Amino acid sequence: MRFVALAVTAALSCVARASLQVVPGGTWTTSNGEPLQAHGAGFIQVDGTYYMIGEDKSGGSSFENVNCYSSRDLVQWTYVGALLSRTSSGDLGPNRVVERPKVIYNDKTRKYVLWMHMDSSSYGEARVAVATGDTVCGKYQYIRSFQPLGRQSRDMGLFKDDDGKAYLLTEDRQYGLRIVALSDDYLSPTTDVYSWKLDGGARVEAPAMIKLGKTYFMFASMMTGWDANDNQYTTSTSLSSGWAGWKKFADSGSKTYNSQTTYILKTSESSAVYMGDRWLKDNLQASSYVWLPLTISGTSVSMKNFVSWVPTSNFAAWQNPPAENSYEGEKASYGGKARNVDCSGCSGKVAAGYIGGPDKGSVTFSGIRSDIDGLTTIRIKYLNGDSSPRYANVRVNGDGGRKVAFLSAKGDPLSSTLHANLKKGSSNTIVIEGYESGWGPDIDRLMVPMQ
Repeated sequence: MRFVALAVTAALSCVARASLQVVPGGTWTTSNGEPLQAHGAGFIQVDGTYYMIGEDKSGGSSFENVNCYSSRDLVQWTYVGALLSRTSSGDLGPNRVVERPKVIYNDKTRKYVLWMHMDSSSYGEARVAVATGDTVCGKYQYIRSFQPLGRQSRDMGLFKDDDGKAYLLTEDRQYGLRIVALSDDYLSPTTDVYSWKLDGGARVEAPAMIKLGKTYFMFASMMTGWDANDNQYTTSTSLSSGWAGWKKFADSGSKTYNSQTTYILKTSESSAVYMGDRWLKDNLQASSYVWLPLTISGTSVSMKNFVSWVPTSNFAAWQNPPAENSYEGEKASYGGKARNVDCSGCSGKVAAGYIGGPDKGSVTFSGIRSDIDGLTTIRIKYLNGDSSPRYANVRVNGDGGRKVAFLSAKGDPLSSTLHANLKKGSSNTIVIEGYESGWGPDIDRLMVPMQ
């Protein structure tokens, strides 16, 4: 099995970061205190740092920015800037659609090349667009948009092979999913390499591909619009022929744990991580991210769902989520005019409400236990009945606090992740209060890892 859980001995070598977790579907707060806005993202590694490049949906479906974030651990993300931003007119002007941006590096031209789906608000153009940059997370020069080889293109991906050749993975609603070779400078399509035609074939979109050893793995979703489905994969030892039949890789009927493939991150020559979007079609900016490790054996791929999981220092293995202690919001100490609110989906049917606001409500959790001194990921289970994010200032062991975001969450509580240093023992204190004068979320409970 190519992607396996860490042995205990290996885990002990990483104990200081053993609880730094990926939380699929959670709210991820980035360095600027805002929710991660990198939907339909692509990833590229440069000098040991991962860069995530995706769509800014903070304004809805219309183009705002192509954002870039950096991380060395896949958990804590720093906002670096926008590669492209809305202009007053043209392809990047108002009411335009820019989706699924992907960046690869051209070793010959020494340029970073960005491809993306470019469209009108009615999705009537079905084009790709190309831009280039001198640095991975700097400003990019927009070049043009077009239909590749004269055919429609909507959900798309990019793939760079071991020999340096690059390929556009493009979905044509009238023709099928295609692998298209790119020119040596990666700026133009040249020839069709392979296609999955619609006549009797699979109707798939949102392609993503990796190569492990001599085998190519292509992942894609079925065509159900913004709604999730059971995504599929296929394999071959040649890009131009021999592709196997499409198969599911997540639990059947799970709709890929309510997500759509956006990228498959190769983490070693024998392992990879699935990166998906959990779309909220009526509130796109509140869509979240589902990242899960793949289990690969030969040409067989499977994926299980986790509340959280722990990547290792080199990301070639992973650990199951640690056991957690739970601290109920309604049992913590209230400040200001914070008080109990009914919450049918919460663990005790009650949550800590009226956090922040003009009456400066707060909730203080005392006696929190940690088995180590070090950085850990704490899940804050919460509700937010607004369509926009709410924010809180979260103070740990008397520090000045940090801004934490909470995306829209109605009905059942969701998780927002807090990465903080805890002290070994049971003397830790966490205070959740309003940020500036705004209202914070209703707090169901804290989930704190045990080692």
